[in-house]
Amino acid sequence: MNKLVGLTRNFSSSSSLNAIKTVTVVGGGLMGSGIAQVSAQAGQNVTLVDLSPDILQKSQKSIENNLRRVAKKIHKDDASKIDNYVKESFDRIKVSTKVEDGLNSDLIIEAIVEKLDIKQQLFNKLDELAPQHTILATNTSSISINEIGTGIKRKDRFGGLHFFNPVPVMRLLEVIKGDHISEETYQAMMEWGKSVGKTCITCKDTPGFVVNRLLGPYSAEALRMYERGDATKEDIDIGMKLGAGYPMGPLELADYTGLDTNKFVLQVLYEKTKDPVFKPIPLLDKMVAEGKLGIKSGEGFYTYKK
Repeated sequence: MNKLVGLTRNFSSSSSLNAIKTVTVVGGGLMGSGIAQVSAQAGQNVTLVDLSPDILQKSQKSIENNLRRVAKKIHKDDASKIDNYVKESFDRIKVSTKVEDGLNSDLIIEAIVEKLDIKQQLFNKLDELAPQHTILATNTSSISINEIGTGIKRKDRFGGLHFFNPVPVMRLLEVIKGDHISEETYQAMMEWGKSVGKTCITCKDTPGFVVNRLLGPYSAEALRMYERGDATKEDIDIGMKLGAGYPMGPLELADYTGLDTNKFVLQVLYEKTKDPVFKPIPLLDKMVAEGKLGIKSGEGFYTYKK
């Protein structure tokens, strides 16, 4: 593929990595649209990229609705201020079906399907075409940062920014350090995370990072408990909510995040650690095969109105 003219420029490190003001998000799904929204709310110019015009249209509608909810919390019943807030934030977001339209940004975040080869192909392309100052980041929840970035040259300007769903609500951001990330890039990513309203924690490139490494065994044991018939799904969830103070029970949470996502995360953790706690769970495999994925399909451990 030919390089775009004028995009591979040299930038001094003192001005390129300190302040991230323009952001491109590749992937217009739930996570990508949420990242685009919080970036725009923080005053940054955003390009949201997805191959599907339909997904982009749905993302724009979702972002506008979410911005209005945020504006109502901030400005109460002041209709004029609410409208201005929504318009100013929404206007900062441009959409495109071509990744080339979002190359000239300070930060490019990937939020596409959790498949290693597809992510590698995208980052190899971004590394070739984006300006030298651009930081590249993945929102992966479980795949190795180092493996994703194997083929890129700017390993010092590559890392992980793992957001949690729903992005506008969840306050945490995991900043993942690959083996070759520079301290300057790491600090820029931390500062950017704070600028979009997140509390940032750091983890090295270890399977599952912090949250999923701890959440995986918890989720797996809850699934096995239900599979064995030790307790009803309602009692398992109520037990953890009222007994441990969790806002959601483990089976409710599995439905919310997606049973297919849960299966994939456990699979990756088992492949990387060989810890038997992450072994495949027949019940989970069966439900995913039947299309019972949780809220997004209308049925998981519980049923939902679409």
